[in-house]
Amino acid sequence: MALTLSGCGGSGEEVTLRLVAADYGDSEANTSRKYWDQLAADYESSHPGVSIDVSVYSWAEVDKKVAAMVKRGEEPDLAQIGSYADYADRDKLYRADEVLSIPTQADFLPKLAEGGEFRRVQYGLPFAASTRLFFYNKDLFAEAGIEEPPRSWAELRDAAEALKDAGVRIPYALPLGPEEAQAESMLWSISGGGGFTDGIGSYTLDAPENIRAFEWLRDELVTKGLTGPGDPAALNRQDAFDAFTRGEVGMLNGHPTLMRQAEKEGVEFGTAPLPGRTGPAEATMGVNDWMMAFKKNGHRKEIGDFLDYVYSEPNVLEFADRYDILPVTRSASEAMRADEKHEPLREFLDELPEAVHYPSDKTTWAYVSKAIKEQIGTAVERGGDPGGVLSRIQRDAFATENASR
Repeated sequence: MALTLSGCGGSGEEVTLRLVAADYGDSEANTSRKYWDQLAADYESSHPGVSIDVSVYSWAEVDKKVAAMVKRGEEPDLAQIGSYADYADRDKLYRADEVLSIPTQADFLPKLAEGGEFRRVQYGLPFAASTRLFFYNKDLFAEAGIEEPPRSWAELRDAAEALKDAGVRIPYALPLGPEEAQAESMLWSISGGGGFTDGIGSYTLDAPENIRAFEWLRDELVTKGLTGPGDPAALNRQDAFDAFTRGEVGMLNGHPTLMRQAEKEGVEFGTAPLPGRTGPAEATMGVNDWMMAFKKNGHRKEIGDFLDYVYSEPNVLEFADRYDILPVTRSASEAMRADEKHEPLREFLDELPEAVHYPSDKTTWAYVSKAIKEQIGTAVERGGDPGGVLSRIQRDAFATENASR
């Protein structure tokens, strides 16, 4: 009994850990609640004295739910959401080394763990990752007489023109709508040799390379009608994915989930590295979501023991497999790579170690991301001013950062 209760401080008292998590499913049939409920039940069966109370919300509301809980002084013990830096800045979180065992902490992929550092201390625990590749419809390419996926922006434009001439409704899908415009924007910035921040973490949104990328999009794709009949500023990522699975899109940037969606609909597709300004892009974008442990309720030992269970290789691999995402630990990544059924994901896995991630360690990133979502679509419209739009976002980011100090 003493051993059983060691993770509970040996008090013999019942402890309930409250976990708020995001839903990675796209229907009731595969909601993340089913994963967490099973994991919690398995954990509780071998840890009497500890209960796991799970709440799962859609990505559209989970961050707001946690923010509201914190504002009311009702922090959960654990939250698996999109950003951690603001809570770390307000001293709300346990450090990683306060809750995780050394083997668990050491198992994170290094670059992902570094992304969880706020002022050089890790608070954000990587939870789910993905990278982006260039997707193309093989049948539409064949009909348009395109033999190979484009490697450069010029080749992408030429392929889009050939697809348009062949009657393809959306030669290149450019989702700059409010759902995830910051992702598509970052992909184009990276492929043009730019990025959202520099080597010391300062925002570089209006860097010449970024402005040039959006000028090219405006002049070479949007103005020439190569992004389809709609406005890119109104096109959301999932709508672009859905159109791809219907066979209406020739090319777009996508993550692993799109593979299963396309396979389910019988779309013959290929993947390739992102086209860059003059050749294949040197890197792609990686996306990482975060787990964080709040100090408010004082359940440090119980939280740590549960997190060691959450991050065990079988559980990390099960979650990644279920939702077509990439593992955040070395052990699960190696297991996935060794499994033949995951061969389609190996290209994504190859990109992950050097992928460029959002500046999640900046407390202002949520504000800047929102500004990009709201404004970047206007930069590529006919007559749009990419330099002006990016400079305005950069000025606002700088002012917001100064105000937060």
